[in-house]
Amino acid sequence: MKEIIAIIPPHTLARVMRALHALPHFPGVTLLDVHGQGRGRGAGGAFRPTEDNFTFHKKTVLLLTCDDAHADLIADTLVQAARTGNKGDGLVTIKDVARAIRIRTGETAGQAL
Repeated sequence: MKEIIAIIPPHTLARVMRALHALPHFPGVTLLDVHGQGRGRGAGGAFRPTEDNFTFHKKTVLLLTCDDAHADLIADTLVQAARTGNKGDGLVTIKDVARAIRIRTGETAGQAL
């Protein structure tokens, strides 16, 4: 099993969700509204922190858990749907999941998904 974490700008969420729902094995998704700061340095290329000059941008985090066989297709779909070509398009990561348990039924592994 894999966990896919996507950090995207909120304005791309509708397009991403349409693309995910078009997949034959869409596993479901959890959304989080977050604020963050990328690695960019902004205009001029230098950053000197003070107590009040941190700028955080609104982002949406999508959490998906899926079978290994579907992870690449889901990640590729996320990337294609969220890409605008501009800074701040986001990031997709994929991690191994050691165990999953559906709370309601007690099902484990792939049955829990």
